[in-house]
Amino acid sequence: MSTLLLGIIVIIYVFILAWLGWLGYRQTKNSSDYLLGDRKINPMIMALSYGATFISTSAIVGFGGVAATFGMGIQWLCALNMFVGVIIAFLFFGGRTRALGVKHDAHTFPQLMGYYYDSLLIKRICAAVIFISMPIYAAVVMKGGAVFIEQVFNLDINIALFIFTVVVAIYVISGGIKGVLYTDALQGMIMFASLLFILVWFYKIMDIGFLEANRKLTDIAYLVPDRLKDLGHQGWTAMPVTGSPQWYTLVTSLIMGVGIGCLAQPQLVVRFMMVENNKQLNRGILIGCIFIFFTVGSIYHIGALSNLFFLKTEGMIASELVSDIDRIIPLYIDKAMPGWFGAIFMLCMMSASMSTLSAQFHTMGAAFGADAFPKLGRSKNPNSTIAVRIGVVVAIIVSYAICYTLSANVIARGTALFMGVCAATFLPVYFCSLYCKWVTKEGALASICTGIFASVFAMLFLHKAEAIPIGLCRSLFGCDVLIESYPWPMIDPLLFALPLSITTIILVSLLTRK
Repeated sequence: MSTLLLGIIVIIYVFILAWLGWLGYRQTKNSSDYLLGDRKINPMIMALSYGATFISTSAIVGFGGVAATFGMGIQWLCALNMFVGVIIAFLFFGGRTRALGVKHDAHTFPQLMGYYYDSLLIKRICAAVIFISMPIYAAVVMKGGAVFIEQVFNLDINIALFIFTVVVAIYVISGGIKGVLYTDALQGMIMFASLLFILVWFYKIMDIGFLEANRKLTDIAYLVPDRLKDLGHQGWTAMPVTGSPQWYTLVTSLIMGVGIGCLAQPQLVVRFMMVENNKQLNRGILIGCIFIFFTVGSIYHIGALSNLFFLKTEGMIASELVSDIDRIIPLYIDKAMPGWFGAIFMLCMMSASMSTLSAQFHTMGAAFGADAFPKLGRSKNPNSTIAVRIGVVVAIIVSYAICYTLSANVIARGTALFMGVCAATFLPVYFCSLYCKWVTKEGALASICTGIFASVFAMLFLHKAEAIPIGLCRSLFGCDVLIESYPWPMIDPLLFALPLSITTIILVSLLTRK
């Protein structure tokens, strides 16, 4: 495809996003509109936005690369995303969250927790955790989009990163949550169509059926490199050896970290507070399940099957062809898909990046302006959104800076890490606010602090995937991790921090209950 035609397509896409952002700006009259859309968002738009926010370039590039390297075991994450991230989230968390938000007139996740537990400190700690940790996840999403554009279109990664970050910044800062939701809905539809086409096209160019493809993938298990066999790899259609290093990474970090962590994502929780009633909320369940099944399911499936394509065309499997797993899916798109599809998939990747980034920037901006510094810029106008907009700008700058420090093979791991921290820090207090009326303010505060401390401690001193690159444990104690006997260095921080956080909220609440 010519550069001119590609440029025209991108320009049209950006103008449509600008128009949707302008619609959001026109319909934003006060801070409630900017933060929650005045709680009158169409349920279909909310569901598409929920799905588009959920599925980022981390899922497409990062987890797709994991599937190409380690196989279809990652499909369990797709099943968990549908069951936990949509069905459980909407049925058991969504309605109660919406009702609690209306009762306390909460517009953000920190406000929801702070008002329920009647604690300004809890609100500010939640806001601080969001504003400090979420830029890491945002940087990972940025890297996923930039890697694809660099790989397929040979554009300088710095230029690509700068352009789509500026575009997201414009419609988030100006349009507020309505601008985010409208663009998310469009981007979700582009992602759905693009990823479904990739799956269909594979079977067309390989001229095989579903069962035959899986049989052939099973038959090439002998090609698994020795370095991966040592980690527990048994083939691309089999789970790793139970208890092996790869098994712990796949199950405890990627599947459990993302599968459970999605329940406590602040940018997803606020979606429940945007509709008028539970009936509208329940309408989003089917849309969300279908969206995740055909987007996440397709890219995980294609990730593993890409080994058949590369074996046929290049004579080697994906992980042997590309050392950085974050570059496998971009390379597959470049080699396997028709030339005209490159521009469409670029829109898909931009959509995946922008939909998630816009929600993250809006959430971080709200944590800064509505929770941490609620009086900033409101001395003359109580409905001013200037503080939130300043927060969005700061969040973008910080995320942009972090993106340049990220190493290879970090996209999937960074996503799982952030979601695991959210689960350990927020999930117990969030769940108890909906179902456990006996939990006290002191118990909630102790649980949040325990989740944060345990997560950080495990990352720095126990889990070698983070402890070795950071190097603090070796500097202080002369060893990579404090507990070196297997399997402790392989166990994800979530499995240390979440049980401690749950135990803390129960014990402290029982001790401080009046």
